[in-house]
Amino acid sequence: MSISLFLLFVSVWLNYIDRGSLSVAVPRIGPELSLGPKEIGFLLSAFFWTYTVFQIAAGWIVDRYDVVKVYGLGLALWSVATIASGYVGGFAALFVCRMILGIGESVAFPSYSKILTQAYPEHQRGFANAMVDVGTKAGPALGTFLAGMLTAQYGWRLMFIVLGVVSVVWLIPWFFFAPSSKGFEKRAYTGPPMRAILALRPAWATFLGLLGYNYAFYFLLTWLPSYLVNERKFTQTMMSIYAALPFAVTAIASLLAGRLSDRIIASGQPAVNVRRKFLVTGLLTSAVCLPAATVSDNLVSMTFLIIAFIGIGITTSNLWALTMTLAGPAASQWTGVQNAVGNLGGVIAPIVTGYIVAGTQSYFFAFIAASGMLFLSACFYGVMLRGERPIDWSAAK
Repeated sequence: MSISLFLLFVSVWLNYIDRGSLSVAVPRIGPELSLGPKEIGFLLSAFFWTYTVFQIAAGWIVDRYDVVKVYGLGLALWSVATIASGYVGGFAALFVCRMILGIGESVAFPSYSKILTQAYPEHQRGFANAMVDVGTKAGPALGTFLAGMLTAQYGWRLMFIVLGVVSVVWLIPWFFFAPSSKGFEKRAYTGPPMRAILALRPAWATFLGLLGYNYAFYFLLTWLPSYLVNERKFTQTMMSIYAALPFAVTAIASLLAGRLSDRIIASGQPAVNVRRKFLVTGLLTSAVCLPAATVSDNLVSMTFLIIAFIGIGITTSNLWALTMTLAGPAASQWTGVQNAVGNLGGVIAPIVTGYIVAGTQSYFFAFIAASGMLFLSACFYGVMLRGERPIDWSAAK
């Protein structure tokens, strides 16, 4: 593994650690700043407001400027926002910090795509993409554990400061060992126009499917620590362990499911059909197990929660691969719209959950809502993509 790829992998971990840090601190922040579930829901959603809106703009910037510098500046911005979160005195200031964090992180995935596509030859991209994907799954696991332990020992303010400073330190080796900018030549877009993509049923199946999946995933990413502390009465230290474990399991499940689906496709099975079946299996597994995770017994609850996260791993390992297979030369534009629509789930889920918890004084219906969104997502992928093949753009036009 090259130094630049290792640094990129570490930055993905930092990305997900910083974006998930607030959810770990919420059980302490809420009482200290006198915030109820509704206010907490808006805080947890704030990151996604700007992250979603800036997706298309970030792709435009990455395509036109030095991606190494753009990514470095984006990481510097989200690091400063994380550090500043440790000094805030109220709801408004913390809300602004989370929105700035979303702006900084919006350049991440467009940058990953460009760097991996142009800095690594075809025979190295599979491993390179796998490293990034593992970072997105293991990041929440490591972030939940470290942030939880820091919060338990030193408080939530120092936790934000330490995580932000670690991210800033990453910038030093990045500017020394990042891939050479000379390799990132500008390439004219030769795919179909956007209107051709938006006119396709398979495109909307993936847009809405990702929205349903993201609602459930970001509900868990943002509210799971609070659920474990407030509903199940775990200590901050216990929460750090038990909230991190499901995310670690997801990383393993993602790697295994991705490997298995690749083998089946290599044996001659149609790629769209194989990946669609994996997606539906994972989504339905999670949808069934999430409500069961609210049972009173802690051991049984965590067992169902881990199985639900295994379903998430099965899903996510094939989600973007399916889009790339369907879209072909339109993958960049298709992916941009899909990511923008899909991240609305991150905007909606924390707020809706806050209102549910405030109104019912329970997390049960929040889990039911997430399960329902997963069922809808399974329908979008399973029904709307039934019998579909990679798009023939000459016919689509």
